[in-house]
Formats: sequence, C-alpha cells, structure tokens
Amino acid sequence: MSSPALNVAINGATGRMGVRLIQLIQADPGLRLAAALDRPDHPKLGEDAGTLCGLGPLGVPLSGALVGPVDVAIDFSLPVGALAMAKACAEQGVPMVVGTTGFDPEQRKIMEEASAKIALLISPNLSRAVNLLMRLAGEAARALGDSADIEIVERHHHFKKDAPSGTALRLAEIVGNAVGSSQFVHGRQGDVGERPRGEIGIHALRTGDNPGEHTVVFGLMGECLELSHRALNRDGFALGALDAAKFLAGKPPRLYTMADLLG
Repeated sequence: MSSPALNVAINGATGRMGVRLIQLIQADPGLRLAAALDRPDHPKLGEDAGTLCGLGPLGVPLSGALVGPVDVAIDFSLPVGALAMAKACAEQGVPMVVGTTGFDPEQRKIMEEASAKIALLISPNLSRAVNLLMRLAGEAARALGDSADIEIVERHHHFKKDAPSGTALRLAEIVGNAVGSSQFVHGRQGDVGERPRGEIGIHALRTGDNPGEHTVVFGLMGECLELSHRALNRDGFALGALDAAKFLAGKPPRLYTMADLLG
C-alpha cells in the first residue's frame, strides 16, 4: 500500500515561486496542496489557488492564515510574512522550509528561535546544484588560500527586492571563512586604489526576467578559476524546496540546513 500524500502548505502562493511550487505539487502523486497562503490583505483571498495558478479549481482557497491538516510548510514570501508564518507553524507544530531571503540580523534570530519547537530549514537557495556550488567554492578557497583574489557576481530579474542575493552573501561567507576574511566590498567606484589582499568583492546585477546566476571568481597571477551556476528557470529552486519538505516532514525540532539533506 502506498504512503498517504504529504500535505503541504505554501506561503507566498501567488508569487513566482509559489505558483510554480503549486504546479509541481500537483504533478507529484506523493504531495498534496493542503493550504495556499498570502498576506492577509491580498485582493485574491478566497479565490481557488489552482485557478490562480492556471491549473483549474483544486478546492484550496487562497488564505491569510494557516488552517487545516498540514504536514510541512514552504515559505517563499517576504521577511515579514515568513516571520508570521514561522510563528503560526511553531504554534501548530508544523515543520517549515524557508526560501525567503532579505532577513536582517534580528529577523533571522527570531526565525531561528522557532527551531526550538519545530523542524526548521532555512536556506538562501534550495537548489541542489547551488548547494554543491557552495561546497566546491569552499574547497577551492581553502586550497588557494589568500593567493587568489575572490569576486562574486550574481544576476537576477529586475523584480528582486534584496541585493546582493542571499545566495551571494552565503557564498561570500563560505569563502571568507575558508580564507579567514570578512572584508566584503559591495561594488567599487572612484579612485579606490590597488586591490588589498583578502578583500572579497560582491556585485549584484538586475536584468530582465533572469531567474538567477552566481559566479565565484578566483583570480591568480597568470590564471583564473571560475565556478558558476546558472538557473534556466525556477524549477531547480522549486524542486529543491519540495525535496527539503519531504526530508523535513516528521523530523524532530532543530535548525536544519541543505547540507543535512545532501548528506
């Protein structure tokens, strides 16, 4: 006998990622859309989430509150929305996957406190390939040490509200830890002088409908190593989020990472 489908709630259900997640849930027999949420003042509240996603009626209305039997929640909203969702999930004992970015340090701290009550996975990027890029970038930084000039370039669609991307910041943190540097420079302008040893440059491009590109450049004298990931659409992120939801369901309360999923 097959296992019952996993009941999934999507917060940020009318956003680009939310819509794609709902479409992919419908294509996966092991998953069921149990709740579709968005901000409490959303003009489409009460309308069928399937219709809003172009699938036809699913019998799941767009809601501003978490209700009904839910096994795991996925959040792709905004920091304020993610904080409200974490509070609701903690109160109801629902594991939560968070792909939202742009948290300030205090918001991040509040988010992580929910892991005392629920299984919580927060990642700036839920793509398996991007998380492999992070691992490889760390290995390259450790191998090359401070002999390389490290620069990170990210490119996203012009709708993205935060910059640099959470993924770029995480990449900077990883390579910075590997070489013992926290000298992050966000772009350069004017007579900045010779590039100091240990500096890590981070550059954000916003163009068209680009779903996301990240490149870590290790510049040496006479040669250069570049590690890159290019998203062709949002499916890599969405499928990674669904993998994370399947992994997290039924897990004990604590803070998880994509490294736990990838092993």
